[in-house]
Formats: sequence, structure tokens, C-alpha cells
Amino acid sequence: MNFGTAELLALAAALGWASGMRLYAVVFLTGLAGHLGWIPLPDGLQLLQQPVVLWGSGALLLVEFVADKVPMVDSAWDALHTVIRVPAGAALAAGVFGGVLGGEQQQWALLAALLGGTLAATSHVAKASTRAAVNTSPEPFSNIGLSLLGDLSVPALLWLAWEHPLWAAGAVVFGILFALVLIQFTFKFVRALWRRFRPERRLNHV
Repeated sequence: MNFGTAELLALAAALGWASGMRLYAVVFLTGLAGHLGWIPLPDGLQLLQQPVVLWGSGALLLVEFVADKVPMVDSAWDALHTVIRVPAGAALAAGVFGGVLGGEQQQWALLAALLGGTLAATSHVAKASTRAAVNTSPEPFSNIGLSLLGDLSVPALLWLAWEHPLWAAGAVVFGILFALVLIQFTFKFVRALWRRFRPERRLNHV
């Protein structure tokens, strides 16, 4: 790759952000692209293109695809992956700098890990809280629609990250701002819902 430091940081940011939404899609698609020769993976990410990793991440991708379409199951899946997506996003972001910058490699890898982990946490919280709020609706279509939107947005972001990394960085910045708005709105919604149905109020009505 003929990426400079700015482009590599943008790629790391995109991998971290996408991992917070669809970790197994990121691992599988990145590895598949490297395995097929579509993109030259950095040394730190070449493990993803190994057959065992591809089969494993592909199987988990299918499980996640189905689980993310089922109300309440998606929230349970998100809760389980709270402790998985963040460190995985950090590891993938750090892998971007594997064997690229010589003596400065460890410094940039650490910075990328912090960036990737933070972005994975932000996108994960936004996704999980939004889907939990949507699950309060009895109809399943909004849930499925949001899930499909996530399925499409991750490969689109990955493509942009490899082809136009600085544009991908701009998309991540927009995603951060949008996620912060979603998180604030969702917490207000959940708090209002709790006040409406809290046990004390129900007892007072009785």
C-alpha cells in the first residue's frame, strides 16, 4: 500500500468504527479481500486472510446476521459483545501499522489501538442503545430495517477506507456526531419510558 501516516490512521479509524457495529463482517471481509488479492493487507492484518480465520469469521458472520434481525435476541447479542467488539476493534486498528513504520511502529500501533478501541466503543453503544429502544416497538420491521442498514453500511465503509481513506475518515467523523445524538436521544427515551412505567407510579395508580 502507498498509504502515508494520515491514510493509515484513517484506515485504522474505519476498522475500529466498523468493528463496533459488525465485528465479524469486518474480520471476514477484510480477510477475504486480502485472500483474493483485491487488497494488500498490512503485515499486522495478514492473519485475517488465513483459511481457518476466514471460515471461523464467516460462520460467526452468518450467526450475527440472523441474531441481529430478531428483536431482543439482537440486544442480548450486543450485550454479550460489549466485551468483545472494543478490544477487537483496538487490535484491528493496531494491525494496520504492523511492519509499516519501522522504529516508530509500536508508537503508531498504540495510538491506533486507542483510536480503534474508542471508536468501536462509541459505535457499539450507539448501535446497542438504539436497537434496545427500537425493541420497545411491537412491530419487527423497524428492527430488521435498521439491521439491514448496518449490514450495508459496514462493507461500504470498508471499501471507502481502502480506496479513499481520507473520505472514510470524514464518514467516521460524521458517524461519531450522529452516534452522540442517537445516544443522547436514546437515553432520554429510556429515562422517559422508565418514569412512565416505574413500579412506584403503578402502585400509586392502584
